[in-house]
Amino acid sequence: MKRSLFHFDLPEDLIAQHPAPERDGARLLVVDAATGAWQHRAIRDLPDLLPPEALCVPNDVKVRHARLQLRRAGGGAGEALLLRAFADGTFEALVRPGARLQPGKAATVVDPISGDALAELAVLETLDEGLRRVRVARSGAALDWDAVDAIGRLPLPPYITHAAEAEDETRYQTAFHAAEGEAVAAPTAGLHFTPQLIAALEARGALWRPVRLHVGLGTFRPMTAEDLDDHAMHEERWEVPESTAQALEPVLARRERPLVAIGTTSLRTLEAAWDGRALKRSGSTNLFIRPGYHLRTADHLLTNFHLPESTLFVLVSTLMGLDTAQAAYAEAVRERYRFFSYGDAMLILNARR
Repeated sequence: MKRSLFHFDLPEDLIAQHPAPERDGARLLVVDAATGAWQHRAIRDLPDLLPPEALCVPNDVKVRHARLQLRRAGGGAGEALLLRAFADGTFEALVRPGARLQPGKAATVVDPISGDALAELAVLETLDEGLRRVRVARSGAALDWDAVDAIGRLPLPPYITHAAEAEDETRYQTAFHAAEGEAVAAPTAGLHFTPQLIAALEARGALWRPVRLHVGLGTFRPMTAEDLDDHAMHEERWEVPESTAQALEPVLARRERPLVAIGTTSLRTLEAAWDGRALKRSGSTNLFIRPGYHLRTADHLLTNFHLPESTLFVLVSTLMGLDTAQAAYAEAVRERYRFFSYGDAMLILNARR
């Protein structure tokens, strides 16, 4: 199939630049993938909308301050987006300008406001897809993710036009995020949940059991190939905690509860972990869910509204059918839903048709 089939017109003013005043204050378009019917509701209605005793599976990964402002040796500006840590203390990174930051080059990590030097970045190697292996160090000692958190900025996506502010420090993280992880983009469906909303779901008999996918290029890198078959997804690591696995295994084997994926990253983790017979506890995936793919796991999916011609819009189109997805997104545009990371949400019922 062609990428252009997944285009839709999106007014720029519908791209949310800031979150709703309250986490659970977003609007919710509920679409039944089996019938194509939809209704307009709110995130706060989820306890009434989800099946009783649902098993809700969010992604609890921590978003890292992975964007580093650079000053190159000649004085020019640069930037590095750290994607994942290697066992030897180096990082996989996207760097700009790539032509100037080749192996053997170094740059100073600087405070974006004061310009003060914070660390040194050395480019060690060119990797696949134009990525770099880099070392970030201070006084000769390599920095790990926790140290990078202290000097970097939140990697807000490019369609959010302001630099990370105090509000983003809390609202671009889920309220339930773990202390670990190396996500460079938020699992945005989870941003809507408050402890009170989770408690309301649990009072209805729901279980809340997280998985963890370390969100990277596989989730957010744009498609450039015109044919979907030619798009290669970047691998992302995932883990299923034992407490989640124990709840998931009877559901997947015997469908004892309805299974709700909270976000596309959780859905891709579930699909990667379950092979139809057994549930793996960890691994990596480059799964691209596109037309022709049949879900094995989740019955329902909660997700935000996605970019035109993106792998994520392809995913929701696969679950709903392209015609239904295009119609639902056109309805969201007409009703002026807010799009992308800080925007409103869609609940896709009966996704495993």
